Amino acid sequence: MPEVHDAREEVVNGEIRIMPPCKSPHPKVVAKLMSALVRQLDDALFWILTGSFGLVIRKEPLTCRIPDLAVFERATLVEADGYFQSAPLLAVEVLSPSEDRKIKAEKLRDYESISVPEVWLISPEGRTVEILYLEEQQLRRSAILAEGLLKPRLFPGVQIDIAQIWPD
Repeated sequence: MPEVHDAREEVVNGEIRIMPPCKSPHPKVVAKLMSALVRQLDDALFWILTGSFGLVIRKEPLTCRIPDLAVFERATLVEADGYFQSAPLLAVEVLSPSEDRKIKAEKLRDYESISVPEVWLISPEGRTVEILYLEEQQLRRSAILAEGLLKPRLFPGVQIDIAQIWPD
């Protein structure tokens, strides 16, 4: 691996994890999702943020994640010391080929622990979106979609055609 200058860092259970910069098509998928959400959500009510922010999961041991995309309600957003300390209404992770089941499960447990109501796991390789909803304090798979519309539960009227999130 060449020297990484634009690496991202997460802290998981007090341990700093350096992640290499995302390779294409990862940032293109995030950009397309961001664009679709920006067109449909009221900017006065919601913050739509992409993977350049820290989301504090817990302070002891320190765990701070960087979702690829998250939607926060402005009225309930808690921010301290420049970090976000409240659960987003929607968290999106675009999976990298290097992410194994253990890493994915660890992220989902962290999102469960702060009660994120909806998570999308996007696989550019498989061209699928796994949708998970928080039920009884656990994120449970609702569907894995390769086509059709993404309709986030907490945003009535928002629809994203899955075919439109893949880069041309």
